[in-house]
Parts: sequence; C-alpha cells; structure tokens
Amino acid sequence: MYNEATVVGSVIQELLQTFPNVVCVDDGSSDDSAAMARKAGAVVVAHPVNLGQGAALQTGFEYAAQDPNLDAVITFDADGQHRVQDAAAMLERVRAGEADVVLGSRFLDGRGEVSALKRLVLRTAAVQSRLSTGYRLTDAHNGLRALSADVVRNIHLTQNRMAHASELIHQFSALEARVVEQPVHIVYTEYSKSKGQSLLNGVNILADLFFR
Repeated sequence: MYNEATVVGSVIQELLQTFPNVVCVDDGSSDDSAAMARKAGAVVVAHPVNLGQGAALQTGFEYAAQDPNLDAVITFDADGQHRVQDAAAMLERVRAGEADVVLGSRFLDGRGEVSALKRLVLRTAAVQSRLSTGYRLTDAHNGLRALSADVVRNIHLTQNRMAHASELIHQFSALEARVVEQPVHIVYTEYSKSKGQSLLNGVNILADLFFR
C-alpha cells in the first residue's frame, strides 16, 4: 500500500472475513496507512521510503515465506479494486492442485472496462510475455494473483517499478510453473480511477518491458 489511509481499513476488514492472515507492505506512505492497517487487524511490514510495487511484492513474499505452514499467497491491491470472492475462487484452484499460479484477468469474459491507453499497454505486455515465455495470457499486469508456497519461495524480483508484473511471468516460466487465468471483476471507483495509470506511466511500463 502507498498512501491508502482512507480505504485500506475497510479493504482489510473485508479480507479478514475470509482470510485469517493479511499482511500489508507499507511502501513508504506519508499518511496514516500503516496505523489504519494495523487498527483493522493486518500485520504491517514497512519500507522506510517508497521503493515501488515490485519491491513491495518481494518484501511481502519474503515475509510470508518465513511461515513453515504457508500453502499459498494472494496478492491483493490496497485500494479496493479487487473482490474477495474472486481471490477465494483463485486460491481454491491452487489448493486443488489445478495450477501453481492463478492470475486474475479482466478480459476473459468481456467485462474489462479500461481506457484505450491501458488496453494498449496491457495487450503489448501480454504479447511480450507470450513471445518470451510461451504463456498465452490476456492480462499480465493484473495485481490479483494466487501463488503456491513453492513458487513464492523461489521468486526474486529485481524490477521495482511497473515491469515487475512481466518479470513475475518470466520467473514463473523459469520455474516451469503451471499458470492459468481466472476471470475477475475490477471495481473501478472514483477513488481508484483517480490513482490509475497516466500516459507517462503507460510509456514507463513499455520502456521497462523492452529496455530492462
């Protein structure tokens, strides 16, 4: 989470009704995000400065991997865009042994509501991932994922910015992980849209993908 104090508490409270262990990585927030997350019942692991989404995910993976009873990890955005029922369905597919990784997709059932710019960026990322890994994905940059413990313990992200999502796909491929997608619905509130991708961020994603 990064400066999500106004919404993170309600997101955590809803998650805790289904998932008993919620960990928030506070990526150098300047507001009360950490305090609100703790008050809502989450464990908070804090970065002293903002390092980016990739670094935050890696910190969360390393924290979770310390638990010897870990069977899976779900990555879930702090801004309220993701639905708990989608996360639960994805987790069941991992626990059933159907896949090592289940990735959320906005585009499998035609419900994706994104701007032309974001659709272009996401499609470009999907094509790049397909060419380099063989995975035929439709939404490589969706933040809702379910990963088995074995996969989590072997992920080592080095991309701190937005290209971490594509780096994850490359590492799944190197691990020969079984990857499937799950249709999910993204809740686009006025709050979440206000924090969405700008044109500059879209260009940065593409630059990270092709020149890293």
